[in-house]
Amino acid sequence: MLTDGAALNRWRLILGENAGQQLSLNDGRLMRMDRALEFLYGREAGQDVRERDPQGGHEASQLTVAQWLNEVRVLFPQETAEVLQRHALDRYQLTELLTDREILEKMEPNQALLETVLSLKHMMKGPVLDAARRVVARVVAQLMEKMQNDVRRSALGKLDRTSRSSVRSLRNLDIQRTIRKNLAHYDRESRRLMLEQVYFNGRIKRYNPWRVILAVDESGSMLSSVIHSAVMAGIFAKLPMLDTRMVIFDTAVVDLSGYVDDPVEALMSIQLGGGTDIAGALRYCESLITAPHRTMVVLVSDLCEGNSRHNLFGVCHDILESGAKLIALTALDENAAPAYDRATAQALAGLGAHVGAMTPAKLADFMANVMRE
Repeated sequence: MLTDGAALNRWRLILGENAGQQLSLNDGRLMRMDRALEFLYGREAGQDVRERDPQGGHEASQLTVAQWLNEVRVLFPQETAEVLQRHALDRYQLTELLTDREILEKMEPNQALLETVLSLKHMMKGPVLDAARRVVARVVAQLMEKMQNDVRRSALGKLDRTSRSSVRSLRNLDIQRTIRKNLAHYDRESRRLMLEQVYFNGRIKRYNPWRVILAVDESGSMLSSVIHSAVMAGIFAKLPMLDTRMVIFDTAVVDLSGYVDDPVEALMSIQLGGGTDIAGALRYCESLITAPHRTMVVLVSDLCEGNSRHNLFGVCHDILESGAKLIALTALDENAAPAYDRATAQALAGLGAHVGAMTPAKLADFMANVMRE
């Protein structure tokens, strides 16, 4: 429970400098907190009010963005610091946070920062862009670890028995891996390779995998889903039962299949904004279908088609008629709370597509069920 003094101090921080005559701050740390909060939220008063100097210039010199960021990290709990950083970027457009390498490297790497970096990376050059790439790599690694664990626990993870077999038979012996892993134990005098560990292949067949084609809408409203799609593609690329392709689109289509095992490069390739031609993207995906009955086309989009819906419904009909599965995800992230064109979603469901919002783990379960049919 707050004491009266602590409660007054908290109210003073909430009300800001305008309450300074009625509620004074005598603690140095609290005064620094007040200064940091005023640097950000004082913008609500307007530039003309902020530039007035009723005290005749006796206050501390104005913080720079770099100094402010350091103060926020030192003075506030991590959760509060992240909120302040997000407000600085989203509400007050302090893009200097992302155009100064030193500042960028001090920020807490999380998905909110990743989304902002991807939105503003076109403003970055040289060392700043290199720092941004490192931020992307760190957040992707965090997401990859969590989502990999989710996939392992999913039905799809239970289908993946390819990393190592518990059946020790000559037929399952992975001779190349066994030699490679034991080269350090080669005895030059006897010219013998001493086997410390023997490796066996999984029992699942490595031929005739399912092809998964991820078609991801890169419009700004889909950014969280774009991030999760790129990471999921990276996870799928490691599963031998899946042949993973990935394309991103707005009015043009970019095939990122060569980067499915590198989510960082895939994310650094996106160009947010522009129109949306879902039909054109799906028509390209249709050209990637070679074995329809073992193909899943996963469309990640808010279904706000920028061109003719008639064309969209036509290509969806053709994909489904071929025997391929069409999955339209209106959101693919941890929240799975989409905003989408409901009329288009209903029409696609009527054609036979699977339509909905999913978390990555739910998508993995769904895909496993399709593969078992």
